[in-house]
Amino acid sequence: MLNQKEAPLLDALKACTIKAHAPFYTPGHKRGQGISPVLADLLGEKLFRADLTELAELDSLSSPQSVIQAAQTLAAEAFGASQTWFLVNGSTCGIEAAILATCGMGDKIILPRNVHSSAIAGLILSGAIPIFINPEYDPVFDIAHSITPKAVATALKQHPDAKAVLIVYPTYYGVCGNLGAIANITHQYNIPLLVDEAHGAHFAFHTELPTPALAAGADLTVQSIHKVLGAMTQASMLHIQGKRIDSDRISKALQLVQSTSPSYILLASLDAARQQMALNGEQLMSQTLQLADIARNQISQIPGLAILSPQLSPGFRELDRTRLTINVSNLGLTGFEAEEILDEKLGVTAEFASLHNLTFIISLGNTINDIEQLIQACQILAEKYHRHRVVIKTPLEQNFAEYTVQISPRTAFFATHETLPIEQTSDRICAEIICPYPPGIPVLMPGELITQAAISYLQQIQAMGGIISGCADPSLQTLKVVKN
Repeated sequence: MLNQKEAPLLDALKACTIKAHAPFYTPGHKRGQGISPVLADLLGEKLFRADLTELAELDSLSSPQSVIQAAQTLAAEAFGASQTWFLVNGSTCGIEAAILATCGMGDKIILPRNVHSSAIAGLILSGAIPIFINPEYDPVFDIAHSITPKAVATALKQHPDAKAVLIVYPTYYGVCGNLGAIANITHQYNIPLLVDEAHGAHFAFHTELPTPALAAGADLTVQSIHKVLGAMTQASMLHIQGKRIDSDRISKALQLVQSTSPSYILLASLDAARQQMALNGEQLMSQTLQLADIARNQISQIPGLAILSPQLSPGFRELDRTRLTINVSNLGLTGFEAEEILDEKLGVTAEFASLHNLTFIISLGNTINDIEQLIQACQILAEKYHRHRVVIKTPLEQNFAEYTVQISPRTAFFATHETLPIEQTSDRICAEIICPYPPGIPVLMPGELITQAAISYLQQIQAMGGIISGCADPSLQTLKVVKN
């Protein structure tokens, strides 16, 4: 057992901030001495003293041998991995590296259609061929859940030459599929199971939370420590276990997609977050679960509101209770309208909105005052802002089933493109990653055939107030397609 009270990288950074010397290295502001006074006034001078480069005392992220290596080893033990890498380019670079390390040009990878856009970027970079599985569809909340073990078994039987399986666990809505069964099926083919666990970094620290991906049998998992724990935005980790994945390939892949000038503020926040959870994680998660249960129990009693739960939405194995999704369609509101009312009039900001739902992340940083304000805001929303109309419940997310990959994402990305009015793009091959954000799940990606259903979905989301990202024309008047 390692001493989880230690924080080697954090301590080394602290020592460097108080070391008296003349700095002739990057960054140019020289430990805050040249920083804009306006920025220093906003963030404080201490922050910039810690904004340092790869000094000898601080180790090297691309080839760690001292304090970063020690911090990553402590993290591996705390999160149940055999080896851990710190990420400063977010979980995005971790997902990209996972695909690059396991799949080459033309190799097949099995994955759900509701993957994050980072997985599509990994397909483009690697040249891998996606074998998509449609996730289970929830008609009550109009959202996609996880893929099933049966669907994975069918895909592997049809494509036994696949090099990896990648799944999302949990989904953005906190839904967890049967990861243990999927791991067993995947390992029968002696290939690795990769997991996008961006929203599940807290699972390892409380028995009332879903099973962590590694404990369920995953070979590799990527976690956004900043999303649900105490690290700074963009700070994530990649973990592996077992022998199905070459750790040297992971290191080399990360060198392709991660900055060569890593932020030590972000790295130190990972070390501090690991220390915090290793020492006090169970207590912090108990408090978080208590707050989440208060919110769930009271909001579920408000007329017109429905909360995502196994009782209302069967078909998934576990639900992260700290992720709260509220359906507002019975109020005659879209999720986008409800989000705007809560944010601008009631002082409550959701994580994201979809056509029918609002999703909230309850974490160790929330307080009982936050929860009480959320409950009160939901009560006011239901009483004061109820619209006497019917919100059209078009089964949007099940339209994933209609999408087909015509050519590989990489081929489409690097092909010659042309820009056409959107009404002329149906049945053409898409050349862009186009998705509502958040949650960042692509509706169209390079290589897919553009359907009228996809166009209508995007236009409806935009008309309802959603934000479309990834496309060259954010107004959606035109789309880029592969030139015939």
